Amino acid sequence: MGMIRTTCAYCGVGCGIAAEVMGERCVTIRGDAAHPANFGKLCSKGTHLGETVSLDGRLLHPMIGERRAGWDETLDLVADRMRACIAEHGPDSVALYVSGQLLTEDYYVANKLMKGFVGSANIDTNSRLCMASAVAAHNRAFGEDIVPVTYDDLDEADLILLVGSNTAWCHPVIWQRIEAAREKRGTKIVVIDPRRTETAEQADLFVPVLPDGDVGLFNALLVEMAARGLVDEHALPQPLPPAGGENGGVSAETFTALADLVAAHPRMVTVFSMGANQSVAGTDKGNAIINLHLAMGRINMPGAGPFSMTGQPNAMGGREVGGLANMLACHLGFSGEERADVAAFWQAPRICSGPGLKAVDLFRAVHDGRVKFLWVMATNPAVSMPDAGFVREALARCETVIVSDVIADTDTAKLAHVRLPALAWGEKDGTVTNSERRISRQRALFAAPGEARADWAIIGDVAQRMGFAGFDWTNAAGVFREYAAMTALAVKHGKVLDLIDKAGLSDAEYEAMEPFLWGGRHPMAGRAMRHVPVEARVREADPDYPLRLNTGRYRDQWHTMTRTGLSPTLAQHRREPLLEVHPADAAGLADGGLARVVTASGASVFRVSVTEAQARGQVFVPMHWTDAMASGGRGNVLPDQSVDPVSGQPGFKNNACRIEPVASDWRAFLVRHDAIAPQGLAWWSRSAIAGGWLYELAGDGAVDADVLLPAGERVEAVDMARGMRRLAVLDAGGMLKAALYVTRTGQLPAREWISSQLGAGGAALPELLAARPSAPAPDRGPVVCVCHGIGAKQLLAVVEQGAGTVADVGKACGAGTNCGSCRPAIARMLREWNETLVEAAE
Repeated sequence: MGMIRTTCAYCGVGCGIAAEVMGERCVTIRGDAAHPANFGKLCSKGTHLGETVSLDGRLLHPMIGERRAGWDETLDLVADRMRACIAEHGPDSVALYVSGQLLTEDYYVANKLMKGFVGSANIDTNSRLCMASAVAAHNRAFGEDIVPVTYDDLDEADLILLVGSNTAWCHPVIWQRIEAAREKRGTKIVVIDPRRTETAEQADLFVPVLPDGDVGLFNALLVEMAARGLVDEHALPQPLPPAGGENGGVSAETFTALADLVAAHPRMVTVFSMGANQSVAGTDKGNAIINLHLAMGRINMPGAGPFSMTGQPNAMGGREVGGLANMLACHLGFSGEERADVAAFWQAPRICSGPGLKAVDLFRAVHDGRVKFLWVMATNPAVSMPDAGFVREALARCETVIVSDVIADTDTAKLAHVRLPALAWGEKDGTVTNSERRISRQRALFAAPGEARADWAIIGDVAQRMGFAGFDWTNAAGVFREYAAMTALAVKHGKVLDLIDKAGLSDAEYEAMEPFLWGGRHPMAGRAMRHVPVEARVREADPDYPLRLNTGRYRDQWHTMTRTGLSPTLAQHRREPLLEVHPADAAGLADGGLARVVTASGASVFRVSVTEAQARGQVFVPMHWTDAMASGGRGNVLPDQSVDPVSGQPGFKNNACRIEPVASDWRAFLVRHDAIAPQGLAWWSRSAIAGGWLYELAGDGAVDADVLLPAGERVEAVDMARGMRRLAVLDAGGMLKAALYVTRTGQLPAREWISSQLGAGGAALPELLAARPSAPAPDRGPVVCVCHGIGAKQLLAVVEQGAGTVADVGKACGAGTNCGSCRPAIARMLREWNETLVEAAE
């Protein structure tokens, strides 16, 4: 097929990919050097997309309950149930919950169906969970959801503030761009975060703000800059926030250092992301940041401005076409004139009357029966929503749950009455918009597998079955043309969003469309902007839950791991979900042991990591693990349903919790080809390895090997003195099918070699039972650089041989030269090595 230019499936950076299909479900991935978002660079997740395109676990046919059905029967059923629900209970009894994984064309059709033809605005998106507060802050300050900068401004900034953004892990390609600016022009980097993240370790200044302390900090900065005479008096609110007030819990010394940097560098970009947005004060945080830029005139100029970095590949595209319940379409609201214009454009028979239910309220309405028909597309709310246990109850109660997805058995799909097979990345065709407002094409690499179909086509077919006109597009290009034409309404109402020149694209021009930026580099230049006074608010302490819980992402995983969880390479970085806790808060916990995190909403078990990088009084857990991947580790059962009052975005980053140890009689690990979900254990989790899965296990009482191991020739060894039991299962040809290693008192062997033997033959039985070869291979240590497979011991050897900088290490072994997300870890290793040398010299 030759090289196909497309875009990455993951974060909001919107990296271009040059893909070459090598065979059936086999593709070679590299960065697209011509794409202006990444110029050929990719992070570890994008680099290893080729490991995630298999059909393992795919939903390939429509399913009604557990019965395979044809498309006609299934779509008739969906349309009939939606029609009957509207007729009996009204349009607000129906809701759609969609996703930033959808393409813009999918989003557009879903929004048109709900708001124009069903007659309800009950369509919301999982982008509500990541970017809604930034949207609300933009609307309050600019009158439109506009990101007022581009990536080029990062290249020209002299100071970059990273607020609630572990950029090196979550947006690695942007982090490389920031590093390049520091090297080229001496750009100073400040990280404002409750956690000393990998990004914070590389900053010129780390500002350890208290959870939800950002508003107080930026208000204090505004007061300080006013005192120094560095603000435009006409841009200031009356009165200013009080001098000497709340500053986010930052020490006087650190605050002064931050203020000095801000004062000295007019070319300042403030990047804010999930850590700022996922808060009950997220909108105010966004406006506090924007206020500082407005007051100091640091906007609408090269190298300056507030920059909201989106989390998902098409969060921005969904915002453009109305994927959020509180907007109509094309940046339009619900005024009478706007509604009339949209109704006329769509020829919509029953345009919705006003905003619909935002995500958290939507699932409350499902739970209490107000919403009786729910269609979930390309997302997994049973895992990703706050208070996820409540969401599961809601789904179980709902009269009709439709799920469109690529995976057959997600935690949400298991609760569906109807499952619709959708196209996955590599099969989809359409557009996405990245964090800087750049629209790019996502192109198909493979033919649709099984009976999977495009989301926009599925929605359109249901709409037509309900008797609605205007849903008969023949391809994604037709949908895009209609959306582009509709932006004429945005222009009419004074908005910046303008794609009118794309409305006449031919199919061939759409297919060949190059990435383009709407709105220009500084779209707010010459437009009215508003300072929005905001006040610091702090969540109250709870004596029953004395610690503050933060949740977030890991470097090499994505959302609920339905895609990245299939990659053996990406699994190497973090094989289990960890509870990160400061030593002062870890009384009774053992590093590497198990602990339960408890909140008022729920509880879940995690592996313990005791680390001084975690602030005292605070703990951190990841958001990715599901019932399919572990018995615990479900971070999102823990946050409560509190939301920002303006944006409706949940506060994932600051919840009251307590922690308690979890004991077990034995520990074990297991390798086997197929995926299982062991029952009755204190703990299990699984991660991908080549040819199968690696399980970590813990339990009480007897070990039931018959449940854990498959059938086959079994060999066993027991070491009573060390409390060890080891079992291997071979097939008829002598190939390793599975192996189990159990201990009650000792240490388990390393996992790497035995994992590599799964499906292989030739190893002697003593080697299999020992989980190591008779002639030991070099131990590379824990993997640090996933892109090049470089372990900690390999890096240490390079450092011992004289590599003194991160660049030196890269030249010697390649580590850190691809996505760059491991560079903070390499820098930490170099720093620790140098400290060891100094101590030895003393």
